[in-house]
Amino acid sequence: MRLNTSRLEMLSLLDSLGTVRAVAAALHMSPSAVSAQLAVLEAETHADLLQRVGRRVRLTAAGHTLARHARVILDQVKAAEAELRDLSGQPTGPVRLAAFSSAVRTLVIPLAARLRRTHPRIELEVSELDPQDSQPALRRGACDIIVTADFSDGSAPLDPDVHTIPLLADAIVLVTSQDQAGPDAPADLADFAAAAWSVDLPGTYLSRLVSSSCRQAGFEPIVAGRFSSYELLLAHVEAGLSVSLLPELAVDGRYRVATRALREPLTRQVYAAVRGRSALTAAARIVLDELRDLSAARVHI
Repeated sequence: MRLNTSRLEMLSLLDSLGTVRAVAAALHMSPSAVSAQLAVLEAETHADLLQRVGRRVRLTAAGHTLARHARVILDQVKAAEAELRDLSGQPTGPVRLAAFSSAVRTLVIPLAARLRRTHPRIELEVSELDPQDSQPALRRGACDIIVTADFSDGSAPLDPDVHTIPLLADAIVLVTSQDQAGPDAPADLADFAAAAWSVDLPGTYLSRLVSSSCRQAGFEPIVAGRFSSYELLLAHVEAGLSVSLLPELAVDGRYRVATRALREPLTRQVYAAVRGRSALTAAARIVLDELRDLSAARVHI
């Protein structure tokens, strides 16, 4: 049995994306061409990898097993290619990093600037992706490293194929205009029961966080604005039109706002993640090491 890496990539993508049409779009192919190649892969492996359900297909147990191995094989191929490039004596080649917006601004852009000075042959490609999007992208091999966050203790792995590296704890703070800045003491949310609030869009974690935190303090927040962008939210707060809760990383210093810790502390954990069974290239290891250094330096500011 000889396995074709292009067909293995299609199977891996199907496992992550769920439909042949999505795989075709990702690879700039027609759905019929993808289906034909997957049929060839079934013939090569002498296994039923796909189950037809109406007009769609889903992976069988054998299909999921081969898709898991495919991700490891594809990572090893990339690692071998990178190692050959690294024989020049200086790490080189592409590294794809995805992060949520405030991490891009505070961690990843400084990282890219540092790498340009210290390792100019590393080609860092940065994408802005929310945690719910970056985790699937990592799993299907669309990026090499992600910076993501959760609001638990951050200790649970995303899945067995993913290895997480803690970067920093990001406290949730009360954000007000500078004119409304209070004392340095931690804020009691009950004192802001009559205030207008800015929140994220409905259904997002931050929107639920504001609602649940205010309810625990004994009131229903008066929502004056809903914004998908932290920049717009901060501009609204800066103008004195509202207050809000934000992670500290999301508080952009260009806005004239004040922050206060909470009497009942809340924290999100920020961490990097890589595919656990893959061998990182030398370039990716450098990117990860520099990212950890920058995060540690930020903690001690």
